[in-house]
Amino acid sequence: MISLNGIDQTKMLSQPGLMEEIEKAFSSKVNVPTRLHVDIPVNNENPDSTLLIMPAWQSGEAIGIKIVTVCPGNNKRNLPSIVGNYILSDGITGIPRLIMDGALLTAWRTAAVSALASRYLSRENSRCLLMVGTGTLAPHLIRAHRQMRPIEKVLVWGRNISKAKTIVTNLRDEGINASIAECLDVAVAEADIISCATLSGEPLIYGRWLKPGVHLDMVGSFKPNLREADDEAIRITKKYADTKEGATTESGDYVIPLNQALMSKDDIVGDLYDLVDGRVNGRTSDEEMTFFNSVGTAAADFGAALHVWNQIK
Repeated sequence: MISLNGIDQTKMLSQPGLMEEIEKAFSSKVNVPTRLHVDIPVNNENPDSTLLIMPAWQSGEAIGIKIVTVCPGNNKRNLPSIVGNYILSDGITGIPRLIMDGALLTAWRTAAVSALASRYLSRENSRCLLMVGTGTLAPHLIRAHRQMRPIEKVLVWGRNISKAKTIVTNLRDEGINASIAECLDVAVAEADIISCATLSGEPLIYGRWLKPGVHLDMVGSFKPNLREADDEAIRITKKYADTKEGATTESGDYVIPLNQALMSKDDIVGDLYDLVDGRVNGRTSDEEMTFFNSVGTAAADFGAALHVWNQIK
């Protein structure tokens, strides 16, 4: 079995190749059972930590499983909130082929999924990106969105101003026009694409702030008690998800409005499976406001793992 450290793994990851392999995973016969999602109290901290076990396989080809923990309390410890491993095994013998950093793979594949959704849902001439959140995912999401659209300006907003400054500094070192968004409502009103990756329990993005044609990429609400957008933002946008089943059972951005009868499952136009296979339309006008909810799926992890493996074998 090959074991990759983070440095070697990063060398093998590229967003264009990653998006291509993930798109294949959404259009091919990858088996994805319901993931195990367990809340784990830690020293009476709030919110709880979460254990995720996410298997996927393609018969006769490969078997993959990701085991990760999401520990929000790590932010106070100056540690990453997502840690774990991904194991890719032979699809016939079950013998492990490859073990990788699951958190790093998650960051790359999450960004690739958001960029893939943006291909169908954001305006082609999107120029301004607002990143809400300053965690591990933020730089990955920014880079992925910039590869998909001609982003000329990046705004970064976060509760931790020090982290926001670090991200902006690093982006500027890469030659990216980035700055801190001091007022979230002003930044939202300017943005063509808004990407949110927080663990917020209360809405951060309000519908009354949104401009026509905006695309919302909502990544942080992976549990029913987490929420990044308010009811009005949900009401006025054309809604999609990475997986419809996952979004309507796990994400507070959809679960809460569903439970309050503010929307129905039929209001979700489709998911990435539908978009990739052409069963539903994405954006149909420059004025539409689109909403993409991403809770994570083992299909994307599997595609990302194959992307790495294909460069090794």
